[in-house]
Amino acid sequence: MVVTAMRSPAGASAAILGAIRLGQATLLLSVPLALEYEAVCQKDDHRLAASLTEAQVNAFVNTVIALAEPVETHFLWRPQLRDANDEMVLEAAVNGHAEALVTFNVKDYGEVPSRFGVNVMLPRTAIRRIKQ
Repeated sequence: MVVTAMRSPAGASAAILGAIRLGQATLLLSVPLALEYEAVCQKDDHRLAASLTEAQVNAFVNTVIALAEPVETHFLWRPQLRDANDEMVLEAAVNGHAEALVTFNVKDYGEVPSRFGVNVMLPRTAIRRIKQ
């Protein structure tokens, strides 16, 4: 199955998912983060914007989760960030020894990830790094 981004099949997220599918990048996912991702993708506004049925959204989410490398959270450093959902992403990145945390919300993370040796970057920057 070809995995593209749910709402923007030609955008940066789709390119990153394509790189993950090809083994050029790794998606790290903890259980709490996977559950949050599933809940967000299943919201009606996202599903309708993507013109997908509930079954198609479930298939998409299950495929993305299957592509991910599971991460166990051994340490919690909360609170570090303002948004609890961002905390889950940071914890997965740190516990998974990520080189980078890729997000459209770079400003929400500030300098906190760098304290753990994790770079924060926009998807377009990550795509350029993957292609090098």
